[in-house]
Amino acid sequence: MRFFRAAVTATAAVLLTGVLAPAAPAAQKQEGVVASQTFRNPVNSAADPSLMFYNGKYYVATTRGDRIGIWSSASLATLLVQPEQVVWRDSDTSRNTQMWAPAFRHVGGRWYIYYTASDGVDANHRMYVLESAGDDPLGPYSFKAKIADFDEYAIDGEPITVNGQQYFVWTGPGRGQGGPAQLYIVRMSNPWTASGDRVAIPADGGCSEVREGPTPLYSATRTFLTYSTCDTGKPDYQLWMKSIANGADPMVASNWVQHAGPIFSRNDETGVWGPGHHSFFKSPDGTEDWIAYHGKNTSTYTYSFRTTRVQKITWNADGTPNLGRPLAAGATQNLPSGDPGSSNYWINDTDSTVVYAGNWSSGSGCGNQCFWGNDHWSGETNATATIHFTGTRAALLSVADTGNGIAAISVDGGPEQRIDYYSSIRVGEQLMYISPTLAPGAHTLKVRVTGDKNPASTSTVISLDRIEVY
Repeated sequence: MRFFRAAVTATAAVLLTGVLAPAAPAAQKQEGVVASQTFRNPVNSAADPSLMFYNGKYYVATTRGDRIGIWSSASLATLLVQPEQVVWRDSDTSRNTQMWAPAFRHVGGRWYIYYTASDGVDANHRMYVLESAGDDPLGPYSFKAKIADFDEYAIDGEPITVNGQQYFVWTGPGRGQGGPAQLYIVRMSNPWTASGDRVAIPADGGCSEVREGPTPLYSATRTFLTYSTCDTGKPDYQLWMKSIANGADPMVASNWVQHAGPIFSRNDETGVWGPGHHSFFKSPDGTEDWIAYHGKNTSTYTYSFRTTRVQKITWNADGTPNLGRPLAAGATQNLPSGDPGSSNYWINDTDSTVVYAGNWSSGSGCGNQCFWGNDHWSGETNATATIHFTGTRAALLSVADTGNGIAAISVDGGPEQRIDYYSSIRVGEQLMYISPTLAPGAHTLKVRVTGDKNPASTSTVISLDRIEVY
């Protein structure tokens, strides 16, 4: 799972056609050989992921704003390019906007999705739950209830199980802190009903801002309550943790032990900032624990560009979880144990299967904002990059920047689609384009510099970085 950031000057991988391209550095060649059992982040282009594996498929739900959407795939490696399946929209104007942070729960042969919504005013956020008609995570769903309704700001709630009893944990206004900086817990009498009084759980966080997204993780002896702290727009958004021993009453705040310091935080070396608002899931065979979280490839203060990433976690000798450090977006990882695998593979911008025409520049100035620390770019009108690949789909991940222009992209000589590579801030390895589904076999993807640009952009440059093939 090591990530190699050295610049690559003339490379190729062993593609799934079995054709050996010109020699590559050992690290890159190794990644290409095992590509059918590997994947790279991101696995979804949105934030606040709730990800699970159930009955032969992965499912992920992320914040969509005006709806609840779910993506599903048999392999984690192909989750990024699956279509969104919208499972809920609401006509009730008191709760049909600013819909955030969906979370799954399976109880009694039905699925429940817990989420936050408002009427468009942030202070009016409350928590709600949907119920499925049957045992399919994709629904159909119907509105079930407003949950943990204490008539005040409430976000990011989900159930936890302690000593066999169901509870609900969420984020509400901080006492004297002027914002959503407090965790709360309440008993549940069923999946949609909170019963009795709530209890505040004081939580450290290295800042005076939010304590949000409380999420449980279980061991044989303790329940760990992991949560995000600091403003999610900042690069220092991070995860902290409290825990409680089996047998202790979770409604007694002092029974929750505070663990010192962050357990998952920014990794400047790999170019990942603001990691947080997460979920945990098991590998398909149940032998591994994994985390799904959102992170950004920019240290700039922004709520944009948060994408869903996953990586394996381990356990320390003292029984506490070890989340490690955020891996680079392009780091090649082994798929979860029991994942059936996929024929996906990557092509770097320096690969011999990419043919450039016109004037293009290349280099490693983009550092950890680029895949393998390098990319190609051109602002010359009608300069082209043609990618030869074997598969059914291709996705382009590149730098978006203040000086980028508009590209025209075509497949197999077909109609061009215009894609704007401009961004108000510079950010690397962003999903810019996904091809339509193609017949299995050899294809070409052409990227052309149009010479056009967004009025806010300073130039017409187009960047080519990572190509994922499916």
